[in-house]
Amino acid sequence: MLFDTSLKSAAEETLHLYPQTKEDIESLFNWKLRARPSVLLVNTREYFQKIAGDALVVAFAVPEKNLIVIDYSKMIKHPFSLETTLKHELAHLLLHQHVNEDILPRWLDEGLCQWASGGIGEIIRDPKSSLLNRAAFSRKFIKLDELQREFPFDKRDRLLAYEESKSFITYLAGRFGKEIILQVLYHMKNGKTAEASMQTASAIPFADLEKQWHHFLRKKITWFTFLSYYLYEILFTLMAFTTVVAFIRQRIKKKRYVDDEPEDV
Repeated sequence: MLFDTSLKSAAEETLHLYPQTKEDIESLFNWKLRARPSVLLVNTREYFQKIAGDALVVAFAVPEKNLIVIDYSKMIKHPFSLETTLKHELAHLLLHQHVNEDILPRWLDEGLCQWASGGIGEIIRDPKSSLLNRAAFSRKFIKLDELQREFPFDKRDRLLAYEESKSFITYLAGRFGKEIILQVLYHMKNGKTAEASMQTASAIPFADLEKQWHHFLRKKITWFTFLSYYLYEILFTLMAFTTVVAFIRQRIKKKRYVDDEPEDV
């Protein structure tokens, strides 16, 4: 544990959480962590951002150094929890220990870690409604092959990339069971690409799997659901429109009144 003296109790909490969190991750993936990682707890957001160079994340893993860095100032605020974040980052380390980084797409890495930890874990979420549901309604998904190495720099697209990554893994596990995840990782550990591993495990071409996932998401979206996402925007627009109409009507009424006044004789 690496920490400022002000975070002594947080470090003790992390040490207390570690054994069970490690066991949960190893049990889920049927793999062992090869070495106990170092965990750096940072006590201020400003200092963490200097290290991370990323305004959206609250934690990150450095697999080549077997290191986890956590912004503890965010761990005491909803929706983050130290346990979820630690589990998420341990999952990153575990995957990189067993799968060659060259064949581990960013979307799969993030999707598996979110699925394993039960939450997004490391990124500051937009407080508004799901971007994924909006993408499903508009059919404007980011294709997974565009998320191989990096996620978009744009905040909105990046948040959508995280949502898509988790959703696709959750969809696979829900449709085929947890076993398909283990089969995919088994094939990847033996050198197959993610796409080839998924096709082998599911007997469905990867491109078709992605289309079926999109269709599954679109089926869940209704006009009522869509309208609820944009409720505030719709109300604001209606109020603005009503104000403009009232103004125009007032101007017309005033003009008629002036036109109807008798001329002085």
